[in-house]
Amino acid sequence: MKPASFDYFRPSTVEEAFQVLSQSGDDGKLIAGGQSLIPIMNMRLSAPSCLIDINGLKELSYIRADDEWIRIGALTRQREVERSALIREKSPLLTEAVPFIGHMQTRNRGTVGGSVVHADPTAELPLSLLALNGRVVIASADEKREVELSDFFITYLTTDIMPHEMLTEVKIPVAAVPMGFSFQEYSRRHGDFALVAAACVIDTDLEGRISAARLVLGGVDAVPILAEEAMDALIGETLTESLLDKAGDLACMNVDPEGDLHATREYRRHLAGVFAKRAIMAAYEKATGKGG
Repeated sequence: MKPASFDYFRPSTVEEAFQVLSQSGDDGKLIAGGQSLIPIMNMRLSAPSCLIDINGLKELSYIRADDEWIRIGALTRQREVERSALIREKSPLLTEAVPFIGHMQTRNRGTVGGSVVHADPTAELPLSLLALNGRVVIASADEKREVELSDFFITYLTTDIMPHEMLTEVKIPVAAVPMGFSFQEYSRRHGDFALVAAACVIDTDLEGRISAARLVLGGVDAVPILAEEAMDALIGETLTESLLDKAGDLACMNVDPEGDLHATREYRRHLAGVFAKRAIMAAYEKATGKGG
């Protein structure tokens, strides 16, 4: 199938984009990479009357850091994140996670902002950015606001962003850059959507006790899930096999996946525990200097 007819606009400034957004109301859609929107339109699952091509807004494509934040512009291509020396140094979890996104051609076009706003619960960037305690900057013609990613994802493919607004930046606190990190994913083939994914960051003290941990699971609910009970069980402890089993059990007990033609509900829940444990172990080994 092909998409329904639509009007096409290509603003050259952010101000022009806001103007078109305001005029189009609920019928307008922003497009940059189009890796998710175009297939949905082709299947007539979405039929916007107006497409607003923001590829000309070059000021929204950047990766930079200051004393407090790692800042990634919404139009930054996923491949740029994958290859960035700054990201490799300051936020290596993203360097590990991004290669799981589709194929290189997908990452050449797909944008950071597009992935976060699309909010697929199995997508690699939302999981990783939530594990890093990130936040998003959302702007409109009248105001700018910041939202924690833990509050941004509402339900399946739905976020806290209004039709007249645009995500302009993703921010990662520099203080959240962990010593240990891991991204784990299971899919039928490389490049397919993940059945289940896990992102974990861990810090430890000199004795190997876990001082901070964040574990996020994808593919197990309508939004990426922060596994708080599993995290709480890890804090203040040295990782042992029994503690790892406990954290994995807590992680899979507190998810609510749906079954589909790719995997049953029970199988996704089982995978949640398995990949939570793998992510925790790999992150802990890096934090303690035992892993690569």
